[in-house]
Amino acid sequence: MDKSARRGFTLVEIMVVVVIIGLLAALIGPRLIGQSETAKVTATRAQIKNFQQSLELFHLNNGFFPTTDQGLSALVSKPTLPPEPKNYQRGGYLNSKSVPKDPWGNSYLYICPGESGDYDIMSYGSDGREGGAEGAADITNWD
Repeated sequence: MDKSARRGFTLVEIMVVVVIIGLLAALIGPRLIGQSETAKVTATRAQIKNFQQSLELFHLNNGFFPTTDQGLSALVSKPTLPPEPKNYQRGGYLNSKSVPKDPWGNSYLYICPGESGDYDIMSYGSDGREGGAEGAADITNWD
């Protein structure tokens, strides 16, 4: 074999490829990072809708919504605090053995009777504190 057949990449060619990859990462990276928070907000809204459907079924079966003290855990296991449900659905009202946390790992807030309806369900969002704006805004069932 002669030397011309064993030719590799030059330093200039490698540098051009590295610069192109860097430019692509700079343009695409921020867009992908923003989508993560949007997906978490969407997942939170979907979970709150799931809670609402389960609470409505609980209400249809028992004639009342779980109290604040009974909380969303009343959708997973039969409450022992009064008022005790008489027609509690076997297996609970959620397809899980525990009440899921929001995508940021925080518990949902449930209040019954609510200030905005029969009950209020809320996630404090990414900051885990009441209030907030934009990505850290609260997510509620009355929005």
